[in-house]
Amino acid sequence: MPFKIKTLLWLAVAFLSVSLSGCSLKDKPRQHFLWKISDQNSSVYILGSIHFADKTFYPLDSVIVNAFDRSDELAVEIDVSDSSVYQKSVLLSSLLGKLDDDKTLDMFLPEEALYSLDSLCLAWSIPVDFFSGYKPWAAAMTLSSIANQRAGLDARLGIDLYFLTMARKMKKKIISLETVELQVKLFTGMDIPDSIGVFAMKNMIKDIALLDSSIAKFKLAWKTGNDSLLAYAANMGADRFNHEDSLMHEFMYDKILYSRNDRMADSVSKFLDENRNVFVVVGAAHLTGHKKNVIDILRRKGLSVERL
Repeated sequence: MPFKIKTLLWLAVAFLSVSLSGCSLKDKPRQHFLWKISDQNSSVYILGSIHFADKTFYPLDSVIVNAFDRSDELAVEIDVSDSSVYQKSVLLSSLLGKLDDDKTLDMFLPEEALYSLDSLCLAWSIPVDFFSGYKPWAAAMTLSSIANQRAGLDARLGIDLYFLTMARKMKKKIISLETVELQVKLFTGMDIPDSIGVFAMKNMIKDIALLDSSIAKFKLAWKTGNDSLLAYAANMGADRFNHEDSLMHEFMYDKILYSRNDRMADSVSKFLDENRNVFVVVGAAHLTGHKKNVIDILRRKGLSVERL
C-alpha cells in the first residue's frame, strides 16, 4: 500500500505534539497563527496550517477568513488538491520510500522496537509485515500518519486543504512554493541517513502512548494562538536524549523544517517585490520556535511583521 503525501505532511505536526503541564492560557489576548508581512507598497498574509485536523477547527475565525478573501492568490507548500500532483506524489512515494528487495525493516530496527511495532500492528489490526518493505524514515512517517488518523484527525479537514478548496471555488490562482520531488524526497528520507530514520521510528513508537493527550494540547494551542506551546515543542523529548540523540534530533529538524524556511521566506519577499496580494499557508511549525523560523527570517530582512 503506497503511503500518500497528504499523510506524510503530518510529520512536522506529529513531532510538535507534546505533553505540557502548568501552562495557563487564561488572561491572554486572542491571537492566531496569522501574520501580515508588509513592505512600503504591499502586504502578504501568512498562516500556519495544521495539515491534519478535525471538525472542531471550523468555522475558522473571521480574521483569518477575511484575510483570505482580501487576497488575490493562494500559496501553499504543494497543491495537493491537483490530481496530477497527487498522482505524482503517490508514485514517487511508493518508489522512493521502499527498501531494495533484499532488505527489510527488521534489519535496521533493534529487537525492542520491532516487538513494540508488532504489538501496535496487532492492536490496530494491521498485518505485522505491513512496514517490512519501508525505509526506516518512511516507516516512521507512515506510523505517525496512521496513529493520528486513529486519533480522529483527517487530512481532508486540514487547514491548507480547506483554503485550496475555497481558492478553486473562488477561482483564485494557486501557487506551489515547493516541488513534489522535494517534498517526497524529504518525507521518504532520500537524503536522511538510516540511523536518523531508526531514531525517528524508535521515538515515534514511544510517543504514541501519549498521542491523544498531546494532540489535545496541540489543538488547543493552535485554536488559541498560543505559539509558546509550539515553540517549546521544537525540543520535544530533548530531556531524555543523550548527546548523540540530541544531534540526531537537531539534524532531523534541520532537514524537515529549517532547511526549507529560507526558501519560504524568499518566496514571500518576492511576492512583496512584485506587489502581489497573496495568502500564504504553510505548516505552523515553520512559523514559530527557533530563530530559523520564517517569521523571524522575514523580520531580519527588514520587513514589517504584524501578528493578527
